[in-house]
Amino acid sequence: MLTITIEEAQAQLPKLIHTLLHGEELTITENDQPIAKLTRSPRTSWPCESGSAKDTNHWMADDFDAPLEDFKDYM
Repeated sequence: MLTITIEEAQAQLPKLIHTLLHGEELTITENDQPIAKLTRSPRTSWPCESGSAKDTNHWMADDFDAPLEDFKDYM
């Protein structure tokens, strides 16, 4: 659980809202006492649907599955 003072919350509220993860809770305090809790609303829709890119062209490098030079010692 994250905790922040009311003064800090006022100064950076938009940033706090946008960086808060789903299920994460932020407690706002005043005079070292909790006065409010901020949580992110659950998602009501998803940005994409399954299969929505099935008819699009995708590019993949010719050496996509070639061994990486950094892992040569492990092969």
